[in-house]
Amino acid sequence: MLIAIPDVLSTEQLEYFRSVMERSEWIDGKVTAGEQSGAVKKNSQLKEGSPEARELGEIILGALSQSSLFVSAALPLKIFPPLFNRYAGGQHFGTHVDNAIRAIPGTPVRVRTDLSCTLFLTEPDSYDGGELVVEDNYGAQEVKLPAGHMVLYPSTSLHHVKPVTRGARVASFFWLQSMVRDGGQRTLLFDLDQNIQRLSAELGLTHPNVVSLTGIYHNLIRCWADA
Repeated sequence: MLIAIPDVLSTEQLEYFRSVMERSEWIDGKVTAGEQSGAVKKNSQLKEGSPEARELGEIILGALSQSSLFVSAALPLKIFPPLFNRYAGGQHFGTHVDNAIRAIPGTPVRVRTDLSCTLFLTEPDSYDGGELVVEDNYGAQEVKLPAGHMVLYPSTSLHHVKPVTRGARVASFFWLQSMVRDGGQRTLLFDLDQNIQRLSAELGLTHPNVVSLTGIYHNLIRCWADA
């Protein structure tokens, strides 16, 4: 399941992000790659754990906590602190799969990467190329979203970033461990929750059918979730 989460960041927040990143130190992106992905990764990153990366990451996590669509789709349990990358001058990231487990530096916390997140920070007309290509059961899907929008997709997917031939593509990327490990179960819960929300808007929260479906939703979470 590939889901776009619109308007995670406001115009004002995006402007602040750009001002911070312009004065920040960028390093070789291979520092956070595994052996296989490092062989095909050509980009730069904000230094992981730097004050700038921590500050911007906290803003992102705060914004996502207010997104009902994100919470419904991801059912997040643990989130790896957001990282930031930049592609320019032909840089790209070849086909790879994300590592199954990510250790949060300086802590004993490990995150099982159920879902991968890419939050676009530059407008799509400001650069050529740079599409995120995610392979799933329906073929390859290309993603190039407006600044402030995010895409959520299974970390089990093969994916790559096309070369950026003009301008610069800047984004935040990170992973999360869902309360529900199984992707098929997450999809069912997401579809059910979205329908409950639509029915609630039409019939009201206290309508018997809405109450019954809400109970089914939470009972399924009880069956499937690790919390």
